[in-house]
Amino acid sequence: MKFDGTVGIEAGRQQVWDFLTDAEAVSQCAPGLESMTVIEPGKRFEAVAGIGFGTVKVRFTTDVQWVELDPPNMAKMKAHGNAPGSAVDVLAHMELQDGPDGSTQMNWAADVTISGTITSLASRLMGSVTKKVTQNFFDCVKKKLEG
Repeated sequence: MKFDGTVGIEAGRQQVWDFLTDAEAVSQCAPGLESMTVIEPGKRFEAVAGIGFGTVKVRFTTDVQWVELDPPNMAKMKAHGNAPGSAVDVLAHMELQDGPDGSTQMNWAADVTISGTITSLASRLMGSVTKKVTQNFFDCVKKKLEG
């Protein structure tokens, strides 16, 4: 499943970059995050998060790696997560551009592959769940950076 979007943030590009590529900072905005451990600073971290698909909540342990960083312009990451009987793989990237009046325009995209026991449930609900989780995440990012 592919997802993408554009977000305007009323903060400078370097400030947005620093926040979004800092695992400790961005973890403050990750919906459902239970724990986060930096494995290799600036390159790799592990996150444990719960996500709900309707009445079913699944807890993933996910290894996240930055695979390409071009500060403060572009970043690519990959993630692999496991939950009992299920797995998720994510390839994501973001591009930052200067916006009007010192703001930042962020274009993002993610390709998500889910396998295992939650596949049929996730495929029916993924669009609405992803929209809600993404909105909550970016609302928090904007609050942290614009406030």
